Amino acid sequence: MKLAFSTLGVPGLPLPDVLRLATVHGFHGVELRTHPEEPVHLGLSPAQRADTVGEFKAAGIELLGLAGYTRVAAPGDDAPVIEEIRALVDLAHDLGTGFVRVFPGADPEQSPQEADAIAARRLGTAAQHAADMGVRILLETHDSHRTAADAIRVLGLVGHRQVGSLWDVMHTWLGGEQPSESYAALAPHLGYVQVKDIASADDTTPLVLGTGVLPLAECVEVLSRHGWDGWLCWEYEKRWYEKAAPLPDLLDAGRDHLARLLNDSA
Repeated sequence: MKLAFSTLGVPGLPLPDVLRLATVHGFHGVELRTHPEEPVHLGLSPAQRADTVGEFKAAGIELLGLAGYTRVAAPGDDAPVIEEIRALVDLAHDLGTGFVRVFPGADPEQSPQEADAIAARRLGTAAQHAADMGVRILLETHDSHRTAADAIRVLGLVGHRQVGSLWDVMHTWLGGEQPSESYAALAPHLGYVQVKDIASADDTTPLVLGTGVLPLAECVEVLSRHGWDGWLCWEYEKRWYEKAAPLPDLLDAGRDHLARLLNDSA
């Protein structure tokens, strides 16, 4: 498995500095948070997109994927949501990465059946464009659909190989699933895995990997046992927790912990 970290942990950091961190601390790739406050976003010009590709190539670091914020199950018109998904897919294609992350984002007042149908309709509509661009749209286990069982309801309705899953291990755990259950549901659709650590279900302030309560060893063991050889991406949510320790100070410890887990499960 290859190791990456998300720029959610270093919000607003210029791309050259992000790539330097990845190089210095031994990560193979980076997941870019695609937001207007970040250096890489939907408004990049063709020249800026080409420059971004060149920076990654020069650094020898892979762009794992783009973490978008489209809420595919949210109430409202389909057109703006589908347009945003397509824009993310186009950006991913231009930057040479194969994954785009989207959120479920259903409203609490929606029934699960309604939310599933809306999300599936929008993802299914965007799937052919994603196929044409060579990009997979990944529905993250998050918010209204935090478990694998939740996500698979939508993916089953879509039924397209270009629409898959992003397994956020914190959310499936908070939803009461064991790693073996989450993997069994998501395996046919799995794009990559986001790892993190927290103090408790009531305190989700990010911690260095291996110092909290999340079942990271079990997750890696399940993945290894089934021969899965994709990406583990450390999503350290510094952007939402200002008092959390700076991610650059933790990168070595986090990488070493993941390396130990991979070695132990080999």
